[in-house]
Amino acid sequence: MTKLGDKKKLTRREALSTAGKIAITAVITGAIAGVGGYYLGSSVGRAAGRPAGRVEEQIIIGVTDKVSDIDPANAYDFYTWEVLLNIMGGLMRYAPGTTELEPGLAISYTVSPDGKEYTFKLRPNLYFADGTPMTAEDVVRSIKRVMDINGDPAWLVTDFVKDVVALDDRTVKFILSKPVAFFPALTATAPYYPVHPAYKPKEIDSDQTAGGVGPYKIVKWVRDVELVLEANEYWWAGAPKTKRIVIKFYKDATALRMALEAGEIDIAWRTLRPTDIEDLKGKSGIKVIEAPGAYIRYIIFNTNIPPFDNPLVRKALAAAINRETICQKIFLGTTIPLYSMVPAGMWSHKDSFKEKYGEHNIDLAKKLLSEAGYSETNKLKIELWYTPTHYGDTEVDVATLIKDAWEETGMVEVELKSAEWTTYLDYTRKGMLGASLYGWYPDYIDPDNYLSSFVDAKWTGYAYKNPEVKRLLDEAQIKPTIEERTKLYERVQDIWAEDAAIVPIFQGKLTIAVRENIEGVVLDPVMLFRYWLVYKSS
Repeated sequence: MTKLGDKKKLTRREALSTAGKIAITAVITGAIAGVGGYYLGSSVGRAAGRPAGRVEEQIIIGVTDKVSDIDPANAYDFYTWEVLLNIMGGLMRYAPGTTELEPGLAISYTVSPDGKEYTFKLRPNLYFADGTPMTAEDVVRSIKRVMDINGDPAWLVTDFVKDVVALDDRTVKFILSKPVAFFPALTATAPYYPVHPAYKPKEIDSDQTAGGVGPYKIVKWVRDVELVLEANEYWWAGAPKTKRIVIKFYKDATALRMALEAGEIDIAWRTLRPTDIEDLKGKSGIKVIEAPGAYIRYIIFNTNIPPFDNPLVRKALAAAINRETICQKIFLGTTIPLYSMVPAGMWSHKDSFKEKYGEHNIDLAKKLLSEAGYSETNKLKIELWYTPTHYGDTEVDVATLIKDAWEETGMVEVELKSAEWTTYLDYTRKGMLGASLYGWYPDYIDPDNYLSSFVDAKWTGYAYKNPEVKRLLDEAQIKPTIEERTKLYERVQDIWAEDAAIVPIFQGKLTIAVRENIEGVVLDPVMLFRYWLVYKSS
């Protein structure tokens, strides 16, 4: 791989405006300390360049997850974004193992004095995987396509971008509706990836394999069975360390683990059970790699659906949740209880839910349920939805323990319901689910991403609306200092706990199991596995 250091790399002064610098370099500390610069399975130098004289033919990765849409205009889930990262790329990207931005398809940018215009200069000689030249017009076409389709992740563009224009073949200007402290980080997210002209211009193209400008190209795609990637000979950063990456999709964690132990796959990723991880740590020929993570889990109560339109019901259920039991019993301590949507350890985090409801507070839950008109003879009857494989095989266990906690009040009766990921997501988008379990993986490393993403959000079925929260979040986006933004986010977290429409449960680690000859695995707060860095040692 051609090292980025061999090209013109942006200095910190060139790369970030003052506000952007504050947002992007805010390294997650405390509970997820030490993530910045966290290279696993290799040294930094080794991860940056291919071992001399070696180009591996193939690495096989097993997952239990599913791909939704191979289209950045509508894909809005962790694993699909990972696939998109490996077949596409943005104007900026995160340096592997860090929370710092570095050049992607752009080599530099400038910001207008009022902070409302960002002008990016593209690298010379950019090509799509079939050799078609990529220009600023492709950036414009792709961004406007996202805006027109208005899919789940479109808010990352439409909430901020007023217009985008190509000044020449290598220069693109974004005109924002307001100054945004973290706009450079947004250009590193999937909705900003330029896509090949083969993508349908006005509609979602879920199984389109033409890709974008990235390290790999798709050569075979059988949904939920196999995805085969081969090195893109036109990629601007040079050859990936492994020529071919094969993704195999497994039914469950048991099948995934067996495939790793049998040598059918080289890497088991997304998602093994905690008990599998513990067992594999003692297996000969297998390495288990762990790193602190920035992902969180939570419950969405759709306030448009009775009885979740009643704040007393939502508060009672929030009070009864047994976070400690979930973390210890199911995840064996690999997760920690979470009392805010902002991860513990990130600046501005506040334990607002614990301050208001405590932990597994059955007495408070009973009191609130009584006030809402429920009793042991007139029980609150609800459904709790979960998806069985997207978050791993443990999801049914999480749902069961939450059901147990709620029913411990003696005043609630819960029916567990499940649907596979694509259907689950569709039900959620249509606002059909009253209470559902979800997880969040950061689009960009900033408290805003853990808050703004949920308010008036199409992908949640517009489950949560609060004008005051929206106003405070909009104000925080344009404030130039962490101190000013922190005060606003702390107020938001207190209001969030009072509303109890989206309730945090826990946050966890990243864990991956690999054959002992696999090197170059890099896990960091961006939480997307970069296939182009992975290789087999001699």
